[in-house]
Amino acid sequence: MSVATAASPEPRPSLTTPFTYAVFRAIWLASVVSNIGTWMQNVAGVWLVTTLTTSALLVALMQTATSLPSFLLSMPAGAIGDLIDRRKLLLVSQSFMGVVAFLLGGLTLAGEVSALGVLAFTFLLGLGAAVNAPIWQTVTTELVPRPVLPFAITLNGVSNNIARAIGPAVGGVIIAYYSPGYVFLLNGLSFVATWVVVYRWKRAETVTNGPAENFTGALRAGLRYVQYSPAIYAVLVRTFAFSFGASAMWALLSVVTARRLLLSSGSYGVLLSWLGAGAITGAFLMGRAGHRLSFNQRVLLGTLVFVGTNVGLALIPSVYWLYPLMFLSGIAWLMVMTSLSTTVQLHVPKWVQARVVSIYMLVFQAGLSLGSIVWGELADRANLPLALLLAAGWMLLSLLLALPFPLRPAENLDFTPAGTWPVPNVHPDIDPDDGPVVVMVEYQVAVANQPAFRQAAAQLTRLRLRDGALRAGVFTDLGRPECIIEFFYVATWGEHERQHQRFTRDDAQIRAQVRQFHTGTTPPRVTHFLAFPKSANVEVATNVENMQGQQ
Repeated sequence: MSVATAASPEPRPSLTTPFTYAVFRAIWLASVVSNIGTWMQNVAGVWLVTTLTTSALLVALMQTATSLPSFLLSMPAGAIGDLIDRRKLLLVSQSFMGVVAFLLGGLTLAGEVSALGVLAFTFLLGLGAAVNAPIWQTVTTELVPRPVLPFAITLNGVSNNIARAIGPAVGGVIIAYYSPGYVFLLNGLSFVATWVVVYRWKRAETVTNGPAENFTGALRAGLRYVQYSPAIYAVLVRTFAFSFGASAMWALLSVVTARRLLLSSGSYGVLLSWLGAGAITGAFLMGRAGHRLSFNQRVLLGTLVFVGTNVGLALIPSVYWLYPLMFLSGIAWLMVMTSLSTTVQLHVPKWVQARVVSIYMLVFQAGLSLGSIVWGELADRANLPLALLLAAGWMLLSLLLALPFPLRPAENLDFTPAGTWPVPNVHPDIDPDDGPVVVMVEYQVAVANQPAFRQAAAQLTRLRLRDGALRAGVFTDLGRPECIIEFFYVATWGEHERQHQRFTRDDAQIRAQVRQFHTGTTPPRVTHFLAFPKSANVEVATNVENMQGQQ
C-alpha cells in the first residue's frame, strides 16, 4: 500500500524572486542604465542652461519642460498603451528619445545650441518619457506571476533610486572635466541599450475577439473604470493626499539647507544621498519582512514618518540629525510609493491597465506639483518652518482617509476573462457602431428576498457601468411584484460586445450571487433592443387633430 505524500508548499516569493525570470532581469538592468542616463541628462541640462543664460526664469523652466509633457500626454499615452502592442510602443518611444539625445549632444559639442534650444530638446525628451512611463510600468505585470508582482514593482523603485544616487554624480564629473554634450550622448546610448533589450523580448500575442476600441472611446472607458472601481478610487485619493504633503520635503529641502542651516550645495547633495540610501535599504527590508504588513499599514506607517520628516526639517538645528531622518524618509518613500503602485496594478485587468496607471501617475504628479506651489508660497509669504509644520499637519490629518478609503487586498482577485457570457447571435447586417443598445434581464424573485436581491444587484449594476454601460438600474413590475427587470443602456453594439469580453471570473461570481435569488424554472430571460440605425431614438408626438384631419 502506498502512502500519499502531501505536496510541499511553494516557497514564499522574496525580493530576489523576480530576478529568476530572465526577461524581467534583462529589462530591469536596462531600466537601471536608462534611469542613470536620465538623471545625468537632468544635471547636464540644468547646468548647460545655467551657463548659457543669466535668466533665472529659463533655468526654472527646465523643470517645467520636464514635467509638462506628463500632464499633456499621460492619459492619452495610457489609452494608446491599451490599444497598440506595448512592445512596439516602447521601441518607438526609446528610438525617439535616443535620436533627441544624440541631436542635443551633437549640437552641444558643436557649440550650436542655445538656452531655448536646450529647453526645446528637454521638452521633446519629456514627450517621449510621458508616452513611455505608463507603458513601462504595465509591462512588469507581463514579466512575472501575480504573487511576485509586489517585489518586482519594489525593484523598479530601487532601480530609480540607484540611478538617482549614481546619475548626478557621474554626470557632474563628466561636466567638470569634459562637456555636457558627452553626457547627452551617453544618455542616447542608454536608450539604445534599452531598445536592444526590448527588441529581443518576444512578447506573447494579445488576442481580442470583440471589435477594436477607438482612441476617444478608450479614454472614456479608462475614466469610467476608475469612477466605478472603489478600490482604484481609494488609491487615487490616498495618492494625492500623500504626494501633496510629501512634496514639502522635495520642494523645500534645498531651502532648508541653504537658508535655515546656512550650508552649501554639497550638504544638500549629501542629504539626497542619505534619502536614496534609505530607499534602497527599504526595498530589502520589505523583501524580508514586508509580508507582515498590509499595503494599508505600510502607507499609514510611511505617512507617519513623513509627518516627522516635515517637523524635523522645520525644527532640527543640526544637519547631522537630518542625515538619519533623511534615511528613514527614504525607506518611507519607497514603502508608500510601491504600496500605492502595486495596489493599483493588482486591481486592474489587462485591457484597461495602462489607462488606469496613467491616471494614477497623473494624480501623483498633480499632488507633487500643486503641493510644491502651496508650500513654497507659504514659505515665502509666512516663513519656512510654518510651511513645513502645516505640511506635517496635513499629512497627520490625511491618516483619517484610511477609514473611508482603505487600500483593499487584491491577492484573491481573478481578472481572467470568464467566458461565461456569450455574445448573442444577431443579424449579420448589424454594424458595431449601431446603437444605442438596451439590454434587459428578467428575474423572478420572491418578495421576501427582494431586499437582499437589490443589495446584490447594486454590485452588478456597478460592474455594468464600469465596463461600458451609460445607464443601469433595477425595476419592479407593479402588476407582477415578483418580476424584476435589470436593464443597462450601452452606446453601441460594439461596446456591448466589448462588455462581454471584459467580464471576468470575479464578475461572474457577483452575477451568480444575483441569480441565486431567481426562482423561475428557466434561466432569467435576456432581451436585447437596438435602436433603428440612423433613426431618432424617441419619436416626437404628433398633434392628434392634425392626424385626424389627414385621415
